[in-house]
Amino acid sequence: MDSKLLEILVCPLCKSPLFYNKAAQELICRADRLAFPIKDGIPMMLEGEARQLPADEDIPRA
Repeated sequence: MDSKLLEILVCPLCKSPLFYNKAAQELICRADRLAFPIKDGIPMMLEGEARQLPADEDIPRA
């Protein structure tokens, strides 16, 4: 994932910064507890594509 792109991408719902989970290939919004998948190097930034993070799932810190 391009670091310049990561600097400008925000959550489409709340506009919070996103955390890049390289292992899972997801961009994570901590505020909304959503994980947006990255498919073929392209972030899927639609709410319908996002995975809701369970309350017991730890969100990695940067």
